Amino acid sequence: MKDMLNIALPKGRLGERVYNMFAKAGFECPALLENSRKLIFENEEAGVRYFWVKPSDVAIYVERGAADIGVCGKDILLEYSPNVYELLDLNTGKCKMAVAAKKGFRDDTEKTLKVATKFSNIARAHYASFGRDIDIIHLNGSIEIAPILGLSDVIVDIVETGTTLKENDLEVIETVVPISARLIANKASFKFKGSDIERLKNHIAEQIKE
Repeated sequence: MKDMLNIALPKGRLGERVYNMFAKAGFECPALLENSRKLIFENEEAGVRYFWVKPSDVAIYVERGAADIGVCGKDILLEYSPNVYELLDLNTGKCKMAVAAKKGFRDDTEKTLKVATKFSNIARAHYASFGRDIDIIHLNGSIEIAPILGLSDVIVDIVETGTTLKENDLEVIETVVPISARLIANKASFKFKGSDIERLKNHIAEQIKE
């Protein structure tokens, strides 16, 4: 029996979109599309096993070898620096990491800037790049209310449409980095299952070009 290729997919719309790319590349698994609560799906003929995981956990499964490859946002790679190979920009799941503040905000560079974010490393690296002194306030959700309540001056967060910001009277004041979904691989798997991983990568790269 051939070795299974283990693939961690992020739960949700992005995972479904990416699965379609994988299926077109010859790694289909029809059971995955059935409406069930199962999390692991196999297609022995195609030599593939998929599992659904929380998007922010994909890189952990791949880094630790529970998955050979997976799909995660560039934000996760920048924030946590997992020890994986980044193989391909999938050109989907596009958004941006941005700094936002209350409308009319002016940065007083005499004071330490208070930054609320769940992406502490990305925020720290961004402000360090131009020597701005900051105080990071690490939050896990509802970051938009931090400037409104005076907890922070600005926020660093993922922005897709900007609707949530507008509804809270905030606006983007600068883009930190564009974000999209990336194909990543476990380093040992890449050595031992390299031909399968390369085949999948090349097929997907062709689809992106179309």
